[in-house]
Amino acid sequence: MACVAGAMAMTDATGTPTSDELAQMALDLRNWGRWGDDDERGALNLITDAKRAQAVALAQEGFSVSCARPLPVTPSAENPHPVQHYMISGGDQASADGGFAFASDYIGIAPHGMATTHLDALCHIFYDGKIYNGYSKDEVRTDGAKKDSIMAGAEGIVSRGVLLDIPTVRDAEFLEPGERITSAELEAAEGRQGMRVEPGDILLTYTGRDRRKESRGAMAPFDGLAGLDAGCLPWLRERDVAVHGCDGVTDALPSGIDGWAMPLHSVAIANMGVHLIDNMNLEGLVSACRERGRYEFLFVLAPLRLEGGTASPLNPLAIF
Repeated sequence: MACVAGAMAMTDATGTPTSDELAQMALDLRNWGRWGDDDERGALNLITDAKRAQAVALAQEGFSVSCARPLPVTPSAENPHPVQHYMISGGDQASADGGFAFASDYIGIAPHGMATTHLDALCHIFYDGKIYNGYSKDEVRTDGAKKDSIMAGAEGIVSRGVLLDIPTVRDAEFLEPGERITSAELEAAEGRQGMRVEPGDILLTYTGRDRRKESRGAMAPFDGLAGLDAGCLPWLRERDVAVHGCDGVTDALPSGIDGWAMPLHSVAIANMGVHLIDNMNLEGLVSACRERGRYEFLFVLAPLRLEGGTASPLNPLAIF
């Protein structure tokens, strides 16, 4: 942990790291080999049976909240590759006086991007020609990923979920595109909410993206999106977060660091082995947490069992 502490001190002193500092940070925070040379699960290894049991005990009311956006079937600035949903057969084709009949449909999804709620697999990001745990990028081929695929979550991902409500810390309704969240603000949210992020947690960071969209209208995400500053990376490693999710894409866009379009993706996924959930709908969860004054819950992810997949669409569930 000495290198992590050193990286944290550097971040606290200088704010957003420079390109060179971030390259060193990627090495300092790297989890390659931590769970064995053949590991493909990364920080999911932090979710032990005891951690899952702790999480299940948080489901006291039986109240469930979905954290997914509806599958986006309409093209837009944030959705250039919409979900394909075609009806194969419907009731308007069936005889009213017939016997057995049914409806059926077809769904095609390109999960990556700025619109569909999805979990990034550890093979999604290449870093210096490698993917998580030092495997070659050539293990991710045009016929699918042979290492670090979405099958790391094939048995489901169940842990304690923790929401950090950043607009409340800023006394605001929502963050503006491009605004970057600091590790000090993450800790301020913990203090305000009376809890602490622990090893193996699934951490969700709320920026108010959808609330802002309702208030100000949509904009192209690559023109700006609120998210974490790269200086938060040592904090995520120090707390040993298993998965991070956001109503944005975790990264603040633009990143503010030359040569690093998405530093959280590059370092957290490829170096730290932390799966990321992009494009969550956290409005219902935020309301539930604020009403209860409670920001921890049982959190359940069930990614598709897609051999060789680089991501999976999700319907994440928070259960109180």
